[in-house]
Amino acid sequence: MRILPASLCAAAIGLALTVAPAQAMPTVHEYELDNGMRILVRPDQRADVVISQLWFPVGSSHERQSMTGISHALEHMMFKGTENRETGEFSRTISREGGRLNAFTGRDYTAYHEQLQADRLEIALELEADRLANIIFDEEEFANELEVVREERRQVVDSNPVRVALERFHALAWHTHPYRNPIIGWPSDLDVMTLDDIRDWYERWYGVNNATLVVVGNVDPDQVRDLAERHFGPLEPREAPEVRELQEVEPLGERRAVVRQPRATPYMVMGWPVPSLSTAEDESESYALSLLSRILDGGRSARFAENVIRGTDIAASAGSSYNAITRLDTMFYVDGRPTPDSDLDQLEETLRAEVQRVIDEGVTSAELDRARIQARADYLYRLDSLFAQGMEIGTLETTGIGWRAMETFDDALDSVAVEDIQAVAERYFRDDRITVVHLLPDNGAAPSRPAETPDPAAEPQPHSH
Repeated sequence: MRILPASLCAAAIGLALTVAPAQAMPTVHEYELDNGMRILVRPDQRADVVISQLWFPVGSSHERQSMTGISHALEHMMFKGTENRETGEFSRTISREGGRLNAFTGRDYTAYHEQLQADRLEIALELEADRLANIIFDEEEFANELEVVREERRQVVDSNPVRVALERFHALAWHTHPYRNPIIGWPSDLDVMTLDDIRDWYERWYGVNNATLVVVGNVDPDQVRDLAERHFGPLEPREAPEVRELQEVEPLGERRAVVRQPRATPYMVMGWPVPSLSTAEDESESYALSLLSRILDGGRSARFAENVIRGTDIAASAGSSYNAITRLDTMFYVDGRPTPDSDLDQLEETLRAEVQRVIDEGVTSAELDRARIQARADYLYRLDSLFAQGMEIGTLETTGIGWRAMETFDDALDSVAVEDIQAVAERYFRDDRITVVHLLPDNGAAPSRPAETPDPAAEPQPHSH
């Protein structure tokens, strides 16, 4: 088992299972301005701080061929100057107040956030409204920022063999599904991207009526609403963008590839397309998949740890992950590294046998109970963070699921039976739906020490501006 299987699993499934018992659920106050902007406020008085997050429902899954990476590139450009503020003033202003700001782009969303002392919230809202109304797109700034993006890609993706393998895995696993493209974009698309492309993407997606403001902290909800009205209320709405989804074709057989990278340590990942909480015809399937991931890879007593890592000499690590909070169908992943005395073929055979055992024999009530306890514990610990609370609300909203899913989660979790776990495994984990990628070092090259092994289901981490 790799060092962080439980936490990686929690990170992936956390979004899926991050709901507390109903009686512990905090109140989320909802407002909508006349121009269509939505405001969601969750008071939390434990500390005199506030988290402000401005979400837009646009990410890499909305991009088309030759346009990949544009959502992320626009995110970078939003930190440049406005008609009222020069480049860098946003960061200097927040830093002067003792706060922090940043942004992130995912497959389904882009968000900008600030952390400040609670009575400084208006500063964040004023800055966000300014760049929503008065952003300046400068050709020289764009050229410089594209170089920053290319360097980010070199550092985050190209220098990590596992990230390269995962990028190729997604491109292979999905035929037409937009999750096949990397969030940061393909290098060839970055090379032809223009400032006009950025401007058009901004005009299309960044209307105030397309934004959701999420505020968590020591605040009065009505006062937050009034502040939002003061700064965002005067902004005119734009025509809502039309979203045409590409439908993924049903797999017709196993897909597999070998990715060779300099200095790579052998690694394998396999996955099956599965519904998310947003796309499942029956939501219970999504909860069952989340719990199954914990049964396979939820600590030292999980099946992979007990049967594959400690029970054989084949796996140095093994994990599973599933992110249910996506707006489109997603992927259930199993991955791992072989021991020095085994190889990827042996590891794949062993992991597939464990998955097949779930299909043939199901899981036990004890395993299911343990998975539920883990899910609830992870939720309580994770949402201790104000930022994570905002993330939970924002991701649920921008993926079309809605934050109220948090209220029904506990009952949904309890409703999953052992038969449901076996049923989703049998339905989705068929050999003709699987994609497998093996990562190996270049011919003749000796493997190096393992680099960071990212969670296949995780979105990229936020970066600094």
